[in-house]
Amino acid sequence: MSYIHDTIEQLQQTSPAQSEFYQAVEDVLESLEPILEQHPKYREQAIIARLVEPERQIMFRVPWLDDNGQVQVNKGYRIEFNSALGPYKGGLRFHPSVNGSIIKFLGFEQIFKNALTGLPIGGGKGGANFDPKGKSDAEIMRFCQSFMSELFRHIGPTTDVPAGDIGVGTRELGYLFGQYKRLANAFDGVLTGKGLGWGGSFVRKEATGFGCVYFANYMMADREEELDGKRCAVSGSGNVAIYTMEKLYELGAKPVTCSDSSGTIYHEAGIDLDLVKRLKEQQHERLEKYLETHSEASYTPREDYPQNGHQVWRYQVDLAFPCATQNEVTREDIECLLEHGCLGIAEGANMPLTEAAFDAVQQSSIAYGPGKAANAGGVATSQLEMAQNASMQRWTFEQVDERLKQVMKNIYTDISQTADKYGKPRNLVLGANITGFKRVADAMLEQGLV
Repeated sequence: MSYIHDTIEQLQQTSPAQSEFYQAVEDVLESLEPILEQHPKYREQAIIARLVEPERQIMFRVPWLDDNGQVQVNKGYRIEFNSALGPYKGGLRFHPSVNGSIIKFLGFEQIFKNALTGLPIGGGKGGANFDPKGKSDAEIMRFCQSFMSELFRHIGPTTDVPAGDIGVGTRELGYLFGQYKRLANAFDGVLTGKGLGWGGSFVRKEATGFGCVYFANYMMADREEELDGKRCAVSGSGNVAIYTMEKLYELGAKPVTCSDSSGTIYHEAGIDLDLVKRLKEQQHERLEKYLETHSEASYTPREDYPQNGHQVWRYQVDLAFPCATQNEVTREDIECLLEHGCLGIAEGANMPLTEAAFDAVQQSSIAYGPGKAANAGGVATSQLEMAQNASMQRWTFEQVDERLKQVMKNIYTDISQTADKYGKPRNLVLGANITGFKRVADAMLEQGLV
């Protein structure tokens, strides 16, 4: 598989010091050998070399004024990676860890995730190294307005449609949309995840978490298991984690862990979801406050985590749902989950496993739903919001949820069938990568050398 080595080597020269991006590219390319051998046209037309280079990369400064009257400057990004299937689609992330490598890995993953939905959307990603934590609403508004003052010229409802991601919720999207509307003199579906009162869709906030659980349910049913009665470890306490836990409860499972950047909660009786929502969505408090209501639960601060991993994965559970961030699960975490009899992993986050952890999972018989498939519900519902905006309609919660459920079922069926076709039954990584790649690559071939 010299093309993998050659591709990574070339990227190291043209895109130096972008380790997360190399990791994402390698994870995909390792699965593609069967289809590249079967269809030489993809190599002859240099589809791999074209896929790993974004169509457009936008980087810009974001100056803004804090509440003390001091000028602050952050760096903004938008990577418009591939538009073969439709307008660029992918979230905006505001977090101190954001850099060129993070945005490129997320944008690259987004190409295949969006392709798996079967909906007409291409892949992109963006954000800034801005931390909304501890900022006032006025500071966040000024930052968002400055960010959009540059971004607005590069996006549009048929060109590039950003959404939210880590650090970008309904509040931030409201400020971003308001500035876009002012500058572009247009009220259109250029952002998704909007407020319900001004063009948003029901289920959008819940979609990634709900979709991840729907996917896990299909994955476990294929192994003659069910979610009812299962103990589940969930990492994170943002939108994805919260609505993963909500849907787990609805289907009879019991989440017993959640976490934030400062520590992990373990509650044997099951996480008090209403309390977590109140702490995180309303009060913006640390999870440590959970103990004030539930003294019987345990809290492990980050400084007391195992040196080789994350505390959230060190309990006896049946299923694991990484819903926080990239590379949060180590090989040692996987070994601990396997020792405790864990049956499956469904990724609510993007690339949450380190390379060593991913290898350990691939060598095991555990059920594994990769992020580009398991967490595709968010972007699928974003496209449903685009469709509602374009037709000036609003669908009910039940209508959107039913469409989301069907999208996740279609994704699971498609990638399972692909895995079977290439002689790797239940290898959903191979199934997802080949299915997404083929849809994008065929469109690229049909559209010519552009």
